[in-house]
Amino acid sequence: QVHLVESGGGLVQAGGSLRLSCAASGSILGFNVMEWYRQAPGMGRELVAGIGRAGNTNYAESVKGRFTISRDNGKNTLYLQMSGLRPEDTAVYSCHARGPGFPPMTYWGQGTQVTVSL
Repeated sequence: QVHLVESGGGLVQAGGSLRLSCAASGSILGFNVMEWYRQAPGMGRELVAGIGRAGNTNYAESVKGRFTISRDNGKNTLYLQMSGLRPEDTAVYSCHARGPGFPPMTYWGQGTQVTVSL
């Protein structure tokens, strides 16, 4: 069992930056995909960005060019660098990891709040 713990959220003005971290209690080498999701009040969960074992990445259109996902396998940590933040980026951000196998083992963090003010 691997536990994921997010940190780095907070209150920031529009145009500002934050870096979210997702620390795993064990090795992340076995995770095929690691992702950041977000959920705003009254909205469904949205995939923000994902990164594969080979470092391939994908982003939601709304964050392309502003957010960067990365993973440090040596530190067992997933990151999300966010810049050019907008009020509509306000949400609880959660990390998700998916291992190999079928069905794959999946893990979620508890989430960290990001609030962007005007």
